[in-house]
Amino acid sequence: MIFSEYMEAWLYGPRGYYRTLRPIGKEGDFYTAVSTSPFFGAAVANHLYRLIAQGEVPREAALVEIGAHQGYWIADMIQWLYTCDPALLQSMRFIIVERHEEVRAAQQRYFVERFGDAVVLEHVTDLDQLSLSYAFVVANEILDAFPCDLYIQGKAAYVEGEAILWREASGAMQEHAHRYGMDKGEIAVGYDAFATRLYRAAERLDFVTFDYGDRHVRNDFSIRIYQGHEVYPFFDDSVEMGRLFGTSDLTFDVHFGAVMDAFEAAGFDTVAFEKQSRALIRFGLIDLLEQYAQTATQADYLHHADKIKTLIDPGAMGERFKMVHFRKGPGTA
Repeated sequence: MIFSEYMEAWLYGPRGYYRTLRPIGKEGDFYTAVSTSPFFGAAVANHLYRLIAQGEVPREAALVEIGAHQGYWIADMIQWLYTCDPALLQSMRFIIVERHEEVRAAQQRYFVERFGDAVVLEHVTDLDQLSLSYAFVVANEILDAFPCDLYIQGKAAYVEGEAILWREASGAMQEHAHRYGMDKGEIAVGYDAFATRLYRAAERLDFVTFDYGDRHVRNDFSIRIYQGHEVYPFFDDSVEMGRLFGTSDLTFDVHFGAVMDAFEAAGFDTVAFEKQSRALIRFGLIDLLEQYAQTATQADYLHHADKIKTLIDPGAMGERFKMVHFRKGPGTA
């Protein structure tokens, strides 16, 4: 089978990695910005609140998360929105798009534990079920979870057993490679369809997502396996694909140039593309930490300051991770 089909099965098939709720953070296979600090969610929520306060986003907005895992990010955002204006919990809707029943149940349990009956969490299993007037949509590290094909100088990867075979790439794949000046690397599958379906989900919409990668192709393979915080290059001869299949995360660096082209072709405007550090600081992250310092103990402040440093430090997540913001409808950044 072509590699994208193999990757789809690895991540989402009957034995797929994302079929069940996998731990993230110290007990899992990798860290994310969400698992690093609740201030990540608070900063994005702070940006959303500014838009609401300026009248650019309606108070009746729907806050939607795609690929929410446990639900920590949207919950952290709700917590900060409540701090800014408690009435927003009544005027807004809070929705998670999640296709797996087991994960939906875990998210509901977490919301009850955290908020009791103060927050109504809605679920849909597919973007096509949404028909909203306005939505602020967020997703963290979702773009790298799309299947991809592997390409090198006119050939595409196929998997037979545990062997990688190289055969002539399709015309569409070669055209993609020519368009972006790619000799070698990953070509994600599904961005165009995802952008189109998201565009139809609301009359007006902002989509903010974070992921690792860059605007331009790197002309090298970045595909790799994460298991127990160990990183295995996919083409390492020591990698046992059969043993790691479905029990570990399979991922690659995002080519944001292709993402932006897909969203703009669907009708979106690109509002911003920037390093995670710059985006979070612009959203007010440092101001939030200073506010927290006024009431927190020194130990708690130093704990959170250290976590925030990980989010914005160029040597950690600050530069490797990027934020891209797309918009359907009028408004300003």
